[in-house]
Amino acid sequence: MVKHVILWKLKDAPEADKKKIKEEMKKNLEALVGVVPGLVSLKVEINPLASSNADVMLDSILESEEALKGYQSHPAHVAVADTYVRPYAEVRLCMDYE
Repeated sequence: MVKHVILWKLKDAPEADKKKIKEEMKKNLEALVGVVPGLVSLKVEINPLASSNADVMLDSILESEEALKGYQSHPAHVAVADTYVRPYAEVRLCMDYE
C-alpha cells in the first residue's frame, strides 16, 4: 500500500468563497474512490484548527506505486484537479510513502 498525502494553501479569497471552494474540492476528490483503479480510500479534511498553516489536506491510500502513477494521470483525477483544485491553490505540498 502507498500513502499519498497532499496539503494545500489556497489563494487569498473572501472566507465565504474559500468555504465553497473547499467544499467542492472535498466532494469532487472524494468521489474519485471507485472511479480510479487502485485508489483504496481518499479523505479530504477542510476544517483545520487555527494552529494550522494549510487550508486543505488530502489523505489517500493506493494499492501500489504503480496505482499512484495511474491515479495521477487518470482522466477523472485530472479533470477534478484542473477544475476544483489547481485554479484555487497557491501552495501544494505532497508526501508519498509505503
